[in-house]
Amino acid sequence: MIMDRKGTTPLHLALAWGFVGIPLALGVYQTVLNALKLIQ
Repeated sequence: MIMDRKGTTPLHLALAWGFVGIPLALGVYQTVLNALKLIQ
């Protein structure tokens, strides 16, 4: 009997990266904006 191995689909990878990456990118963006306020 051959076991059917289901790997991670590209859709699952995209959703996982989006779930983590979008808030991370927004946090970095806000941090940069606040740092620029302190420098000026």
